[in-house]
Amino acid sequence: MKRLHLIALTFLSIFIASAQGKYEGKFEQLGTMLPSPNVYRTASGAPGPEYWQQKADYDIKVSINDKTQVLSGEETIKYYNNSPNPLGYLWIQLDQNIRTQESLANTSEKQQMASKIPSKILKSTAEFSGYEGGFDIKKVTDKDGNDLKYFINGTMMRIELPSVLSNGDTFTFNIDWSYNIYDRMYIDGRGGYEYFPEDDNFAYTIAQWYPRLAVYSDFEGWQNKQFLGRGEFALTFGDFNVEITVPEDHIVAATGSLQNAKDVLTKEQNNRFEKAKNSFDKPVFIVTEKEAIENEKDKSTKSKTWVFKAENVRDFAFASSRKYIWDAQAVKIGDKTPLAMSFYPKEGNPLWEEESTKAVKNTLITYSEHTIEYPYPVAISVHAANQGMEYPMICFNYGRPSKDGSYSQRTKEGMVGVIVHEVGHNFFPMIINSDERQWTWMDEGLNSFMEHVTMTEHYPDFDLTWGTPKGVTNYMRGSKEFIRPIMTQSDNILQFGYNAYGKPSAGLVMLRQTIMGEELFDYAFKEYAQRWAFKHPTPADFFRTMEDASAFDLDWFWKGWFYSIDHVDISVDNVKWFKYTEDKKVLENQVNAEASAQPGGEDKKSNSLEEGPSYFTITDTPDRYYGEFMNRVDSKEVVNKAKDKNFYEVTFSNKGGLVMPLILEWHYTDGTTEREVIPAEIWRRNENEVTKVFVKEKVVSKLVFDPEGELADVEPTNNTFPQADLESAFDKFKREN
Repeated sequence: MKRLHLIALTFLSIFIASAQGKYEGKFEQLGTMLPSPNVYRTASGAPGPEYWQQKADYDIKVSINDKTQVLSGEETIKYYNNSPNPLGYLWIQLDQNIRTQESLANTSEKQQMASKIPSKILKSTAEFSGYEGGFDIKKVTDKDGNDLKYFINGTMMRIELPSVLSNGDTFTFNIDWSYNIYDRMYIDGRGGYEYFPEDDNFAYTIAQWYPRLAVYSDFEGWQNKQFLGRGEFALTFGDFNVEITVPEDHIVAATGSLQNAKDVLTKEQNNRFEKAKNSFDKPVFIVTEKEAIENEKDKSTKSKTWVFKAENVRDFAFASSRKYIWDAQAVKIGDKTPLAMSFYPKEGNPLWEEESTKAVKNTLITYSEHTIEYPYPVAISVHAANQGMEYPMICFNYGRPSKDGSYSQRTKEGMVGVIVHEVGHNFFPMIINSDERQWTWMDEGLNSFMEHVTMTEHYPDFDLTWGTPKGVTNYMRGSKEFIRPIMTQSDNILQFGYNAYGKPSAGLVMLRQTIMGEELFDYAFKEYAQRWAFKHPTPADFFRTMEDASAFDLDWFWKGWFYSIDHVDISVDNVKWFKYTEDKKVLENQVNAEASAQPGGEDKKSNSLEEGPSYFTITDTPDRYYGEFMNRVDSKEVVNKAKDKNFYEVTFSNKGGLVMPLILEWHYTDGTTEREVIPAEIWRRNENEVTKVFVKEKVVSKLVFDPEGELADVEPTNNTFPQADLESAFDKFKREN
């Protein structure tokens, strides 16, 4: 039909158009995609009134043979059954068994030959390295020394209980074991050692080193997925008493509080240690570089035992070397003063003494503000070549200057970034204890987001692109063949860094900066952290809490960003300019011109802003529009308000599949600009195309969608109307990506 220039019918046509198009349910609630709420986990995302979790306490004695690189240990574990279910057996994780030749990880790994193979690659294989990996389980007994039946299935060991363990009962048992520590230069892994040929010394970073309880939970029962290397850990909380026996000249860093500092440190070192506990302005050197260099020479044949205690932690790791420099600084967090500490060889300096402990401190401050106050007594960064790995209170981090001590800005940013990230893991997942074996994004993604917040606050001059919408644009425009949803089990993910780290973080940045706003987001995010601190959250608990604490329906966002592989590509297809007129001849000429231009009378002509406005008039409203209402609209008043306004009918199309808010930048002919944000719900009746009318005081010269790249839109060339600036927009995109 011919265009009727009646403002009421214009808006009516918009409504009708919005109901058309393919409907894919992007705004349907998650519904059955999430598990049903119950007495353990509520519909609000909070722990339920009958929430429970298990506990396991460890007493461990461990030693390292610095000649043979063999670790030997014996442990006593006390397991608490807090579940309502009787248990006939326990499952133990034996992560070192991933390095046996017959492990599922090794036998299922894809391999192929090449015409040129670096020697390091071949050296990493069992056939060429000669390394024999895996736990040697020497005995498993009850507390009285009686043998217990057990069965080892790859990286899992089932221990048969003499009798059923009922709710409220405990069971105490012992395991003795050993394994060969591996050289991390050849064999990739989270623990192991680095060998320094120039001074013939080792630096041990010991992780996944003891048999430990798997999680038994209300949502899964026993965690029973084999360790394949990528999906990390599902662990239960407990208390640890650990005695670590190493060469006498070694310095040890570990999870927990050092219990016998006077026995293992010199008097002067112990005095420095005590001084550090009240040094808030700068680190105190407990072991200096000069002392570390002297330690490198001694090669003591005597041993010394360091004793550590840690409460309410899910794991325990430690590092040991005679090469370590050690500095520490107190950090004020609420009513606590945890020690930020760094351990590193001289090869890490001067970069490490300048930046490491500072980065630890900065991380504790920012994360504590946005989640929970850091509850542990220490937070430690240990230098380890080519590594970034986290454990409660301790992490192993890369970043090494050149031999002459020089380093690039890139090296500095990489080192600071990995320290912030790994120290941040104390919060996700060491305290807010998600199942990394299933959902990598729940620790890596949330932590990458908080890493970005920390870096933005403390290091604004660094490159802060990673973990933002701009940082994932190239990934999201890539072939769908190589992309999987964020909600993919860890071992099955493609493009792991983007999927589990970058994209989840970018999504949270969008929620905070663009969709929800900082105030609502920060409140809900902190609520999630506080609800699930020292508990076992699932994705549903996170999704539900974020909505519950903000009154923000985000199901459309979770569905699109986390469950699909769609991308953002929203096009500004057309902008039509309208103005009011009372000139009947102008209207008549306009209708005739449109009718002759479009056979059949349908107006499909693209009305460029440069062509000037089309016109509409305003009529008195027919009585039937009022129904039973007795009052009437003053048409003259409406005309007076409309006659100097500019009306812009804008058509957007969703080419990528992901619905998003419309971030609009209006450019006016007087040189000014205006930012306007339309919520994502604009797409709720038509997920493919929407048209909306905007009323402006000024004359528009250009409209730009997502001008700052806040939404990871993969095709900025269709974001501008008119496209006179198309080339410059594309050039800007290429520069920033």
